[in-house]
Amino acid sequence: MRLISELQTPALVVESAALEHNLTTMASALPGARLRPHVKAHKCTALARRQAAAGHHGFTCATIREVEGMAAAGLRDDLLLANEVLDARRLGVLDTRVTVAVDSAATINAAAAGGVREVVIDVNVGLPRCGCQSEEAARLAEMAHAKGLQVRGVMGYEGHAVGLDDRATRVRLTEEAMQLLLAAHAQVGGELISAGGTGTYDCNVWATEIQAGSYVLMDTAYARLGLPFRQALSMLATVISVAPAYAVADCGLKALGMDHGNPAMDGAQVLFCSDEHITFISEKPVRVGDRVRVWPAHIDPTVAYHERLHVISDEQVLETWPVDLRGW
Repeated sequence: MRLISELQTPALVVESAALEHNLTTMASALPGARLRPHVKAHKCTALARRQAAAGHHGFTCATIREVEGMAAAGLRDDLLLANEVLDARRLGVLDTRVTVAVDSAATINAAAAGGVREVVIDVNVGLPRCGCQSEEAARLAEMAHAKGLQVRGVMGYEGHAVGLDDRATRVRLTEEAMQLLLAAHAQVGGELISAGGTGTYDCNVWATEIQAGSYVLMDTAYARLGLPFRQALSMLATVISVAPAYAVADCGLKALGMDHGNPAMDGAQVLFCSDEHITFISEKPVRVGDRVRVWPAHIDPTVAYHERLHVISDEQVLETWPVDLRGW
């Protein structure tokens, strides 16, 4: 068994106790099929197996690569590709249950041509991303049926609400979003009303399943919301230069997802990140060679930059998991 001190930095490490807490807490809050974990958050089939062991056997994916990797790993009970694709041929040949999100005639035609058998109608519920207007859902469902596809229901993502600090605003916007999704579902039918994320997992009572992903590792953006999950993922970095007013460690833009702002460091102020460096002011003196922990603001892109996750406890590396779903 290796020691953390033997890891080459920058290295992604996962605190075993925090991970177990997050798995248990979510399994209690959303047992079984109430949660469809989103693997885009960690892109790791070893971690997905832990989620399956906690009772969650349906998964959400963001890319065809993720669907293929989950199927190859035997996690194939019920995979939802919650994203529109225009070439579904790689999906249609998989020996697994695959459902694809559609929001247009083009994506319906692509699903049918690719051999996909089941779809959900993706509805825009407020986030300006994919999804049809609620009033268009019935027409698209009819079009899908005409192509021989089974329509399992609807999905929509209240992404404009999930990260808001104020819980009351989060709840209000979630309810408004779900009213649009419920209106579409009333016309489309099906067993699925799929929505939600980590920030709304406990207040979205309208969806039949929640697509939360970040809860399992957490980041500083979600940590602001006062959720019952612990930050399990951090970056182990090494101090490589010390100046009178600041210090520099060996992780930067190419190791950290920065779309949610700077990462955090315990007992330090992060000044900025550059390609391979993080420049910070420490409350305590640091020396070249010291190891420091950096807490990402957004885990999804952070994990996707790396080839492996190291599961740790105290000073020991318990396991090393490949990030085997990364790439396209």
